[in-house]
Amino acid sequence: PAQAGVQDDKAFIVKTDTAEYDAKSVIIATGASSKKLGISSEEKFIGKGVSYCATCDGFFFRNKEVVVIGGGDTAMEDANFLTRFATKVSIIHRREEFRASPIMLERARKNPKIKFITNKTIEEILGDKSVETIRLKDSKTRKTEELKTQGLFVAIGHNPNTNFIKEVVKLNEKGYIVTNWSNLTNLTNLETTTQTNVPGIFAAGDCVDYKYRQAIVASGMGCMAALDVQHYLEENK
Repeated sequence: PAQAGVQDDKAFIVKTDTAEYDAKSVIIATGASSKKLGISSEEKFIGKGVSYCATCDGFFFRNKEVVVIGGGDTAMEDANFLTRFATKVSIIHRREEFRASPIMLERARKNPKIKFITNKTIEEILGDKSVETIRLKDSKTRKTEELKTQGLFVAIGHNPNTNFIKEVVKLNEKGYIVTNWSNLTNLTNLETTTQTNVPGIFAAGDCVDYKYRQAIVASGMGCMAALDVQHYLEENK
């Protein structure tokens, strides 16, 4: 794991497991990790039916039946997207009520390919070479049942990989790095969009962006950060 800090001369030091680096500027692009279900069989089927990105892997489930785990906007959006490929999408949520916005929830409910399964949690993922069945437990009766499926999409949120930098730069309530990008309306021509609250430290990608989370957005932000660093170094020779 990396560590970062500010030296007395306002330069930066980055420590990793194998080396230590001094720098006049730093770009943080550590991304975010999908929250996992935390069951023992989950790891076995990653890439073999278990996915954390519907837009990345949905195409591989054409004409198959899949499930989406979650109750927020991401789960609804993923389920709707997956109906482009899958013959049936079951949204499984541990509660009766959903955190999703009314608009997103209604859109999913109106989709004839989407089925809602509430008050259920996943106990186990079963299969030989790929996902074949999941075992569900009713949160009220505690009874279990099995559901056949060929794909399982986990949509229960993300954790930004920012714990190592929390004492150095400002984070929002979700743990994402705050940059000038978060407050575009107050920017001036001299301000940079990827700079954090610490001059010389910039951030880009999914450790900043908790909305879009797409590779093309992250790469664009990376380019912006590089240009911002170039400008910063030229102004602070």
